[in-house]
Amino acid sequence: MKKFLDDIKKDIKFKSAGPGKKLTDDGSKPKAVQSSASSKPRHVATEGAQRAGAAALARVEQHQRPKVHTSHDAIRNQVKRELEAEAAALAEKENAVTAGGSRVPEKDPICLSVSGVFFTCPLTGATLTKSEREVYIKEAIFMRFEEDAVEASVMMVHTFNKDKEKVKAAVEIISKYVDNICKNPTDEKYRKIKLGNKVFQEKLRCIEGSREFLQALGFISVMLPVEGQEEEEEFLVLPEQDDEALELLKERRDRLQRGEPVRAQLDRQPQAFVPSTNATRFELPPDFYNLTPEELKREQQQRSDVLEKSSMLRTKAMREKEEQRERRKYNYTLLRIRLPDGNLLQGTFYAWDRLPVLFQFVRDSLVDGWQPFELIAPGGQKLKESDEALLTECSLVPAALLTFSWDAAVQADIAAAGGKSPELLKAELLETIRTLS
Repeated sequence: MKKFLDDIKKDIKFKSAGPGKKLTDDGSKPKAVQSSASSKPRHVATEGAQRAGAAALARVEQHQRPKVHTSHDAIRNQVKRELEAEAAALAEKENAVTAGGSRVPEKDPICLSVSGVFFTCPLTGATLTKSEREVYIKEAIFMRFEEDAVEASVMMVHTFNKDKEKVKAAVEIISKYVDNICKNPTDEKYRKIKLGNKVFQEKLRCIEGSREFLQALGFISVMLPVEGQEEEEEFLVLPEQDDEALELLKERRDRLQRGEPVRAQLDRQPQAFVPSTNATRFELPPDFYNLTPEELKREQQQRSDVLEKSSMLRTKAMREKEEQRERRKYNYTLLRIRLPDGNLLQGTFYAWDRLPVLFQFVRDSLVDGWQPFELIAPGGQKLKESDEALLTECSLVPAALLTFSWDAAVQADIAAAGGKSPELLKAELLETIRTLS
């Protein structure tokens, strides 16, 4: 149809162009000749017909081809609509922003059961994190020098040095120094220690706190001449001691021999919770793992391998061995005890703590903890306070929910005698009782 209309349009244009010309005609011929040549009868469209045909063609073309907006305004409007659509999508995400300006995650974050593992400094009572404990204890020991230099130096010897065999050897050498002085109080040679000699260099110099202990005993640094040498050498020299001072030397020697490392004590962080359906939900922080952050990340990536292995046919011995290996990945365990009133008692333990430690923790948290009670582990296993089994051996690592119950026979006797039911948690725990999230 379009081609047909184009042909009509070309025909009308051709006919309205006037008579044709030959390329060989001389343009200088008189007009009369031309007019005579064009005097042959021919159908020529009138001006009105031409206008009518052009109008019809325009109407057909407009009907067939849709109108395309190519103006700058049309393009600008289209871009505006697209930007508005993107802004609307972004606004939906921004609705997650709180009034205070902090973004609320699209997915609820993991709520940890405990914020970490904490320790108590035995010297100051301060609560410390794992990363703080070693530096803090060293500082606390150094501060003890102002009060008791002997005690502080004994702490240094047993705390700052990790090799127990080297510490033992150093303690034996210092003890021998003191013994020789006490047996020969007037012999000057026993009261002088040459710092350059082989024994001191190999056995004492490498032990932190050894020189500090000798100085706390009363030894002073002195430069003395050495036979056969031009230069003087450093000695630790103890002034002559009377009988009372010698007895004090023996007592301080004994303190060194009895010394123990100063270690931060695990803060069990006892906490009470109201009855909750989340009692068996445990989300542990990385502090509980016996792994570095890199190892922990790699462990999480290998979860799929564990799931695949679980589908394989394995013997009971194989499963138990693998379970023990899994438990060794944890240094700590988080335990909850469900009490008869539904409340929960929670505490943190070492994975290698023994059952009596757990029972004592529960006993210390109860008003009537002197009364006998029982703890039931998951699966119905009844735990015995007299059992010295490790928590990891009882499948209580890395977390577990236990059930508490009073000894039925004892409670029956109390009831028969008209006694009251025993009270549960102490007031200080009930004052801080919380809802388990």
